Amino acid sequence: MSEQGTKKSGGLSRRDFLKLMGAAGTGLAFAPFCPHLEILCQILHRQFLIKLKSFYLMALKQCQNISCKSSEVITYPSTGDPALDAEAFRKWQFIRLPSELGGDKEDVSSFRAYSMVCLHLWCLWKYWPEEGRKRGECPCHGSMYDPTTGTAFAGPASLQAAPSNT
Repeated sequence: MSEQGTKKSGGLSRRDFLKLMGAAGTGLAFAPFCPHLEILCQILHRQFLIKLKSFYLMALKQCQNISCKSSEVITYPSTGDPALDAEAFRKWQFIRLPSELGGDKEDVSSFRAYSMVCLHLWCLWKYWPEEGRKRGECPCHGSMYDPTTGTAFAGPASLQAAPSNT
């Protein structure tokens, strides 16, 4: 029988020698780039921050058109297929808070987006911005949600332990 994979007396096996040469070659190939990696990372980070800031400003400009005390139903992630986009788990309430809850600020803190699926039995709840309500309500079993935190404060969904009540 042949003795495969065993080391010869006092030397490296052919396989170990090839592994060592491959590792050494890889190290030598990337050695000239090591001092430049830090500079490259700084440049890429700066470019990323510039793009992120421009995206943030564009989104803020779009959101300034939404009035206080309003909400919209949005589909996320949108597939373009009407049948798939109609699924309940793709529906979200995009809310701009009333001014007394901080909705008059011109930054992201005046907006909220919550899944429309009720925590109790997966009905679709709705946000009511009218005076005296200002909450999300589930039409099936009467669960009510706080618009600032998304936490259920009344109804069967509020009986669940945290964090399942949010």
